[in-house]
Amino acid sequence: MTWTSDELMTVNAARALAGARTCFVGIGLPSAAANLARRTIEPGLVLIYESGTLGSKPARLPLSIGDGELADTADAVVSVPEIFNYWLQAGRIDVGFLGAAQVDRYGNINTTVIDRGPGRPEGRLPGAGGAPEIAASCGKVLMVLRHSRRNLVERLDFVTTVGHGSGPGDRARLGLPGAGPVAVITDLGVLRPDPETAELVLTELHPGVTAEQAREATGWKLRVAPDPGVTRPPAPAELAALRELSDRGAADA
Repeated sequence: MTWTSDELMTVNAARALAGARTCFVGIGLPSAAANLARRTIEPGLVLIYESGTLGSKPARLPLSIGDGELADTADAVVSVPEIFNYWLQAGRIDVGFLGAAQVDRYGNINTTVIDRGPGRPEGRLPGAGGAPEIAASCGKVLMVLRHSRRNLVERLDFVTTVGHGSGPGDRARLGLPGAGPVAVITDLGVLRPDPETAELVLTELHPGVTAEQAREATGWKLRVAPDPGVTRPPAPAELAALRELSDRGAADA
């Protein structure tokens, strides 16, 4: 069975949720991965969206946090203040799953503006949403995005969400209780923070991808683990579940 690079990325992002009980889900690629995880590796996973839905079980990929499918299939729907004050900031959510327009070497995120160069207006992005609070308070943070120099940058055009700041100790200094980013899953491989420097290091490659390809697609001098692993190809059941989610979303669009 063949697969696309996006499918390979999403399957491996879903696998990263093994053992999680609760996940605060971002829309887009994170939502695809989290919903796939609930259908495959972690059927008891409780999906939480910032619109106030707890335990959503959508039959298709939601278009936004306001998609009625999330409320219709939820165990409960509560107010947005309750989601943030009672569930998130109180440390009741294991994993935050985020996307990004830009990520730097320390896992900091930009989803606000893009500098388009001299004489050109800024490129406006969707904005912060709940990402700063998710990255601050969830037990740990996962990210998923496509691997390119435009997305993995030397310097963010704007710091929307703090990952590991400028290195070790920054989260504690800022009073951020969660562990911060523990993995960035891309369509080329998996990056994880070095325990000593907090800088993202390429620890795994997807089948057929080389370390040089990943270096060329990264905006900083990417460090590669001495013996990077190779991720497992998607299993037929994983691909079938992902394609069913995607096909239902396309049919309902």
